[in-house]
Amino acid sequence: MRLLKQLVAVAAVAFVGSMGVGAVQENTFLTLVLGVATAVLSVFVYAWVVRWSERRAPVEVAARSAAAGVGRGLLIGVGMFTAVIVNLAFLGYYRVDGLGSVSGAIGLLGVMAAAAVTEELIFRGVLFRIVEEWAGTWIALVLTGLVFGLMHLANQHATLWGAIAIAIEAGGMLGAAYVATRNLWLPIGLHFGWNFAAAGVFSTEVSGNGATQGLLHGVTSGPALLTGGDFGPEASPYAIVFGLLLTIVFLRLARRRGNLVPRRRGARADATATLTQ
Repeated sequence: MRLLKQLVAVAAVAFVGSMGVGAVQENTFLTLVLGVATAVLSVFVYAWVVRWSERRAPVEVAARSAAAGVGRGLLIGVGMFTAVIVNLAFLGYYRVDGLGSVSGAIGLLGVMAAAAVTEELIFRGVLFRIVEEWAGTWIALVLTGLVFGLMHLANQHATLWGAIAIAIEAGGMLGAAYVATRNLWLPIGLHFGWNFAAAGVFSTEVSGNGATQGLLHGVTSGPALLTGGDFGPEASPYAIVFGLLLTIVFLRLARRRGNLVPRRRGARADATATLTQ
C-alpha cells in the first residue's frame, strides 16, 4: 500500500527526530540543529518515497515554491495567533510580565520546525492527498481533520474540547490551505508560524503540551471557556472563529482555481485498489 509506505517512511523520521530532540532539549543549539535537520530530512524522505511508490515527481514539495509558500504561511500563522492573543488581552485574560527567554525561543524554533513539517507531510501530504483521490475534497477534509484533532488527545494536558477545536480550526484550515495551493509549503509555514508564535513568542501552551518559555513572559488567566485553559489558546473560541474564516477563504480560492476534487463514483468499491497502487 502506498499509503502505508509513505506514512511509515515519514513517521520513522519524525519519531527518530523527536527522540533526538528530546534527548538534547537542555542544549539550545543542538535542539535547534536537530529540529531543523529532522524537518529537512523528512521532506527529502517524503519526496523519495512518493517517487518510488507513485512513479511521479513530488510537485507538492517542489523547491522552487518553498520560500514563497513558507513565507506566506508564516505571516498568516503568526498574524492569526497574534489576533487571538490581542482579543484575550483586550478582555484582560492575557498579559505580558516582561521579557522571557531568548535561548528558549531559539530551541523552540527547532522543535516547532520539526513538528510542523513532519505533521504536514503526514496529514496533508499523505493522508489528505490520498483520501481525497477517492473520496473527494470535502470528505477528506472532515476525515483527516478529525484524525488530526484526535491525535492531540495524547498530549499532557489534552481535553476532548481541545481536540475538537484542533480538528475544526487546524485540520480544516491546513487542509484547505493545501487544496488552495496544491503544495505543502503554505500549510507548513502556517503551521510553524502559529505554533512558534504561541510558544516561542507569547509563551502559551501549545495543544496541551505544557508550559513554554518564549521571548515574552506571558501570563494567561480567566475562564477556560474563553482562554482554552490548560490546553492553550487553541481551544479558545477566538482560535476556532479565525481558523474557520481562513478555511472559508482558502476553500473559496480553491474553488475559483478549480482545485476542489469531487467524490469519485464507486469510491467505496475501488478505494482499496487506489491505495494499493
